[in-house]
Amino acid sequence: MKKSHNYLNIITYSFLIISFAACSVNKANIDNELKTFYDAEKSEGCFTLLDNASGQITVYNMGMDTTRVSPGATFDILNAMIALQVGSITDENIPLIFNKESDSLSGLSLSLKQAFQANSKETFRFVASTTGKQVIQKWIDSLSYGNKIIGDSSEAYWVNNKLKISPDEQLGLIKRLYFDQLPFRKSVQESLRNMMLQEDNTAYRLSYKTASITTESNQTETWTIGWVEENRHVYFFVNLIKNNANDKSPEQTSVKLTKNILSHYGFFKGLK
Repeated sequence: MKKSHNYLNIITYSFLIISFAACSVNKANIDNELKTFYDAEKSEGCFTLLDNASGQITVYNMGMDTTRVSPGATFDILNAMIALQVGSITDENIPLIFNKESDSLSGLSLSLKQAFQANSKETFRFVASTTGKQVIQKWIDSLSYGNKIIGDSSEAYWVNNKLKISPDEQLGLIKRLYFDQLPFRKSVQESLRNMMLQEDNTAYRLSYKTASITTESNQTETWTIGWVEENRHVYFFVNLIKNNANDKSPEQTSVKLTKNILSHYGFFKGLK
């Protein structure tokens, strides 16, 4: 019975990836060896890697990979694109003026790009309020972003466990972003790709966005989503860690774990 259930999961996952990421995939390769990386951090997690050239998908922890959780600051990707598309923010490089009393970043006026790279919660609350809930809801609906629920609360719906998205849906979103396949101007999508670029050298280019969320059960969920490019080939990845409640720097842990897994697969040497 368990074997049959796993087979159905693989079929379901392949359908989701075709739907969201537009890949010609027959099945996912399950790599349970990645468990050792999560065990080393005393965490539960899942990891997905898509080789765009071959369409091969490698997954660890399929059940978690298709379960929706809060996007946290990874929603900044969509938040920023909507704002730039509709003109509520006109330039990602101009400092934004808003009430910064509760901003933890020394009260500095941040640009959209700076806020994106710093995961400034207060700045993106301002961005979302400037754009407006109705406008954002329309875009969320049109993109079928996760469960599409933002609710009526004045709280940031991307961190209060109302809006939820699964790792496999995140994978489809960033793949479409990379290839200018989202319904935003190409200049907007290019701006977001530039914001996500973290490392750029002769061997590889690494782009990602992180997020850390405290759940209703007082646990921590941490995302690292993005892509790595080597020799003009692109590979998309999503890493989600759960139960990392005692980690004082969960996003750093997530990035370290992501890089360790990618190194395990032979990245960062310019040979892929």
